[in-house]
Amino acid sequence: MNPGEFWFDSADGLRLYSRVYATVRAQHTVLCLHGLTRNSRDFEDLAPHLAQRYRVIAPDLRGRGRSARDPNPKNYQLTVYGQDVLTLLNALGASRVAVLGTSLGGMMAMGLAATQPGLVSGIILNDVGPEFDPAGVERIKGYAGRLSPVRSWPEAVAQAQLVYGAAWPGLDAARWEVITRRGYRADANGVPQAEADPMIGEALRAAPTAAPNLWPLWAALKSTPALAIRGALSDLLSAATLERMQREKPDLRTLTVVNRGHVPLLDEPECLAAIDEFLASLT
Repeated sequence: MNPGEFWFDSADGLRLYSRVYATVRAQHTVLCLHGLTRNSRDFEDLAPHLAQRYRVIAPDLRGRGRSARDPNPKNYQLTVYGQDVLTLLNALGASRVAVLGTSLGGMMAMGLAATQPGLVSGIILNDVGPEFDPAGVERIKGYAGRLSPVRSWPEAVAQAQLVYGAAWPGLDAARWEVITRRGYRADANGVPQAEADPMIGEALRAAPTAAPNLWPLWAALKSTPALAIRGALSDLLSAATLERMQREKPDLRTLTVVNRGHVPLLDEPECLAAIDEFLASLT
């Protein structure tokens, strides 16, 4: 299924983009939010699967994909992203959504559920929780916005494998080609360009070094249906954090995906089954 294109303006005047997968049989709306330096194309496998039953909205956050880059890097922060998403949902008339968020997108999902309980029917967190393993944080800080320019698609694939190879062992060459092309777009000369503003990394590194304490936020989600997915090799969401999440929220559904780090790709059969089951429980 090919998505529709939806363009909208943020409250501060940036032109932003979203993919919208619509179906006449939609039972519910699912909002898919990507990770820090990624974009809506990360859901190219999952969204058509979900769109058999749901309307799926997958935006490019400001500074990523086809959305405009922000001239003020200080705006690359959760509160601004959250306002952009609310503007998008209002423009699309989406008054009730399930939110699926990968990494940064999962942080947004938790924030939206806590501040907009009437809007969010449930959340799916892809390899993120209320506490971050410092090893993963430092790894992300090390590459975000600092990747060298590439001159060809083979160089882009090699760069993607360098960044994500430990998280996705065993992928074949064809799969790496597909995944790489989701994070780069060819310019007028056919040269791949990363589809994330390098200043996103600078904004991350300029943030306070102490990781935020999101456990009070997690406590506020006790009545929100939730599914937490963790990569067994993850260096960002530890097994201990996932166990604590379950202790503090006994109704939390969990899935650990073997042979995946940060983050599961969400095309894994066990992920699709868990997501389908969870979403069906909300309707």
